[in-house]
Amino acid sequence: MVCPDGTPVGRTGSDCTFAACPSEPQQNIKVSSPLVDQEIGLPLVINGEARVYENLFNYRLKDQDGSILVTGLAVANSPAVGQYGSFEIKASYPEPKGQVGSLELFSSSPETNAEINLTSIPVKFAQPEVMVVKVYFHNAFKDVGFTECDKTYPLYRRIAKTDQPARAALEELLTGVTINDINKGFITNINPEVAILSFNVDKGVAYADFNDMLQYQVGGTCRVQTIKSQIENTLKQFSDIKKVVISINGQTTDILKP
Repeated sequence: MVCPDGTPVGRTGSDCTFAACPSEPQQNIKVSSPLVDQEIGLPLVINGEARVYENLFNYRLKDQDGSILVTGLAVANSPAVGQYGSFEIKASYPEPKGQVGSLELFSSSPETNAEINLTSIPVKFAQPEVMVVKVYFHNAFKDVGFTECDKTYPLYRRIAKTDQPARAALEELLTGVTINDINKGFITNINPEVAILSFNVDKGVAYADFNDMLQYQVGGTCRVQTIKSQIENTLKQFSDIKKVVISINGQTTDILKP
C-alpha cells in the first residue's frame, strides 16, 4: 500500500508500529464557484470560504497569455481567528485575449508580504453580449489636495448587455475600485456593503434608494459631496436622466449630513 504521494505504508521499526499517510495540508482559501474549466461571464462572480490573516486576501484574473485582467482585495466573513468565513466577489474585467484563462486567489504573509495560500483555477471565457458604461470616482492624482469635493472622474467598465443600463452602472459603482484602479489614483468614498433598495427613472428623474450603509460613519462636507457626485455623475451619463434623487430607506430629508 502506498500513500497518494507514493510513500509506502506498512510496519516500521522493531516494535512493528504502522506508518500512516501524512495528512494533506488544508486549503486556507476554498473556491466553490467557478469550478475548474467552468465558463465565466460578466461580471466575474467568485464564491467560497477562507481563513486568512485579518480575513484579507487578493484575487486576480488572467487571460490566455498571462496578462492580468483584474485584480483586487477581498474580505472573508470569518466569525473568529482560525475559522473559515464565506466570501462573494463580483468584478467586471476587460476583453480577454484567447478563450481560456486562470483565476488566482492568495493572501500575503504578515512577516514577508510574500504570496501564500495560493489557489489557482483554470477557467474558460464565455462570449456574452457586452456594453461599456462609465462609473465615477475621486482621483487622488488629479485632485492632490482633495479640494474639488464635487468633482469625480470616469472609469470605463465592460458589463453584460442589459435593458437597464443605468441601474447596472450604479451597481457597478457600488463594487468599488480594484487594485488596478487604485494604482491609477482612483478612490471611492462609498462604503462597502451599500445596497440598492429600489431604482426607477420617471420623466427624466432617477430615483435611487439605498440602505443605511450609504451614510454609515460618513463625516465631513467634502466626503458627502463626493458620494453625491459619484452617484449623480454615474447616472447622468444616460441621456434620459437629467436629475437624480437619492434616498435612504425611502427618506430624502436628513440624510448624508456632514
